[in-house]
Amino acid sequence: MPVIAPMPAARPPARIPSQRDGAEYTEDTAAAGTTVDHLTETYRAHYRSLLGLAALLLDDTASCEDVVQEAFIRVHSARKRVRDPEKTLAYLRQTVVNLSRSALRRRILGLKLLSKPMPDMASAEEGAYDQLERDSLIKAMKGLQRRQREVLVLRYFADMTEAQVADTLGISLGSVKAYGSRGIAALRVAMEEPV
Repeated sequence: MPVIAPMPAARPPARIPSQRDGAEYTEDTAAAGTTVDHLTETYRAHYRSLLGLAALLLDDTASCEDVVQEAFIRVHSARKRVRDPEKTLAYLRQTVVNLSRSALRRRILGLKLLSKPMPDMASAEEGAYDQLERDSLIKAMKGLQRRQREVLVLRYFADMTEAQVADTLGISLGSVKAYGSRGIAALRVAMEEPV
């Protein structure tokens, strides 16, 4: 949340002399706050410096741009509380700093809440090795005869019994056993060959 001065409890006097060009500063002018045009011009003129400020606190450009945009939105919505238009840039800067801090806190909290790997989980190297084995198995399966591949897939990957495989494929139980044993033998040979 940006640091914006709260409205004073006591009402200011009806007429206060302005510090600029001798014009009078009325109660209505004080309630108006920073105008949208002034805030927009300040934002345009100082966008790069605000982005640089956020970059000093955050590490990636996207987050910096998000913080600066959010700062503008927040100061814009609270512009009536910015009684001195000359302090608009200060409010924008402070809002950028506060939002950057909040973004960093969320990141740190997110890192703390990330689940830590269990001790018995496979390492990245083991996972890569498993993927290589899987790839070579798929390649070897593609090299089998169609019927051998169907029997092995239904039997071992779909976890069907030999009788269920025979019913599914419409072949005899003996054929399922023969195709299965020949398919496994062919896989052994294909898996032992260097790639």
